[in-house]
Amino acid sequence: MTLGALLVFSGIYTVFVFSPGPAVAAVMARASSVGAGRTIPFIIGIVSGDVIWFSLTALGLAALTVNFSFLFIIIKYAGVIYLFYLAYGIWTSPTKMSYQSATKGEGVKSYFGGLFLCLGNPKAIIFFVSILPNVLDMSSISLYPFLQVSCLIIIILTSCLIFYAALANHVRKFMKSPYIMRVINQCTSAVMAGAAILIAVRN
Repeated sequence: MTLGALLVFSGIYTVFVFSPGPAVAAVMARASSVGAGRTIPFIIGIVSGDVIWFSLTALGLAALTVNFSFLFIIIKYAGVIYLFYLAYGIWTSPTKMSYQSATKGEGVKSYFGGLFLCLGNPKAIIFFVSILPNVLDMSSISLYPFLQVSCLIIIILTSCLIFYAALANHVRKFMKSPYIMRVINQCTSAVMAGAAILIAVRN
């Protein structure tokens, strides 16, 4: 794969992932609630999902997965349910500013929440099924170009989501009033629930 093709992909993918969508909204909502550090497993899950979608596209299975697999429907609504679960947790969380230690198994649950979110995210599906094949020649991709693109996906998407998580966390640090924290929790909960609804209703 040529350097020019990789640069074109990097530019289009960067614009695509930095534009607001369900993943960005969920990351910012979670970071606003529990802090950027505890959002990292969630981010890793989302990145893993994009790598999986790219792998399926490279293998020529993405369109088959979207159109015919009942497993996709299960994963999609599992992600929706988990986002509603996170939204409820944020809505009912304490309004006192604190960073409590992570609970046992929280990282694993957060990871799979991010993974399910990405696998069921219409925005990710549109990119990898409809846009990516028009950017890169996926008909005869070999191992080395596959690894190149996978690394670019990991670097670009991780950087994007960490940026949004840090931004949300930075704003949260200045909000020490219980009333303001309650408003933040309710707004981020609404955003998280809205992301779940968006994923549920879009094909």
